[in-house]
Amino acid sequence: MFGILPFARIGLAIALLMLTPFGAAAQDAFKEFKQLESTPKMPKLNAFIAPGSTQEGVRLRDVSLEAKLTADGAPVEDGLTWYVFSPVAGTDGKLPLIASSKGGSAAFQLAAGDYFVNVSFGRAGVTKKLTVPDDGRVDKQVMVLDAGGLLLNAVSGSDVRIRPDQLSFSIYSAEVRDDGERGLVMADVPPNTVVRLNAGTYHIVSEYGNVNASIRADIQVEAGKLTEATIQHRAAQINFKLVSETGGEAIADTAWSILTAAGDSVGESVSAFPTMVLSEGEYTAVARNKDKIYQRDFTVAAGVNTDVEVLMKDQQAQQPIAPAATALPSGQTAAAPKGVPQPGGTIPPQQSLPSYDDLQNNSDGDSLD
Repeated sequence: MFGILPFARIGLAIALLMLTPFGAAAQDAFKEFKQLESTPKMPKLNAFIAPGSTQEGVRLRDVSLEAKLTADGAPVEDGLTWYVFSPVAGTDGKLPLIASSKGGSAAFQLAAGDYFVNVSFGRAGVTKKLTVPDDGRVDKQVMVLDAGGLLLNAVSGSDVRIRPDQLSFSIYSAEVRDDGERGLVMADVPPNTVVRLNAGTYHIVSEYGNVNASIRADIQVEAGKLTEATIQHRAAQINFKLVSETGGEAIADTAWSILTAAGDSVGESVSAFPTMVLSEGEYTAVARNKDKIYQRDFTVAAGVNTDVEVLMKDQQAQQPIAPAATALPSGQTAAAPKGVPQPGGTIPPQQSLPSYDDLQNNSDGDSLD
């Protein structure tokens, strides 16, 4: 088994990286972890040949292919997928598939002519043009993937482990497109899973929980190496409960709203004992139970998982609803309602009701005021 070399920690407080180089036997490092896009090893000679892709009586030549992670590396022994295409598009506009194989190195029997050969290793891949001569030696075709592996994990704070079911990762290209977005390479990658990628820089988004604990990092994948990155989340898991006294039982049928210091709602739940993962900062927990509202301010510290109890005595004050006031010009006071005594004890005169004659005389639509 290949040993892991010492690694250096990046001092950015967002990712800890470890690079494991791949020597002749170093591909075992990939097998220590779960893998995405992995395939079982297939027989090398019994490759699939598409029906009708060869004509009767046509001489077939043996073509051997192998792939390497780097130009000076050892051939990849497992996890490869090979496709051979005709260079002439079919009626559907696509290149016809001639043959395919899965496993390590591949061997095909092909008629003389030109082909496109594609080999993929997880999300890494390369395509080259292949010319099979009518006569003479057919050299072994070696394709360099220029690929490595990426294994992602995360902790809360400096070293608090996070349950795998609370974590997910998305991998994006480092380049930003004209529309301001990044190209998605792979979404919802579980932690502790090897993703095979072409060498280069990738933009990683790590989600802890489903509220607001998210962090981003740019990570370099090197050809022929397994890059292990541990993201450091500045967040914690908080349990909420409404109680009648400190340490009491959680009261059922409680609706919760969690607000930031700016008053923005980041999470809601209807449960006696809800759990949320929140990024570090200041928050207010608002609990509603039987038409009463209770609240408490609290602080989230990175990596400090804790309970937040809201006491029923912490009832939010209900402010009386005042009638809307109308702004008046300077020096002018508001007139009292009709029939209300004015200062001095007199009742202001009120306009008399119109008579029938008044209504008839104003039938042309003039106002009676």
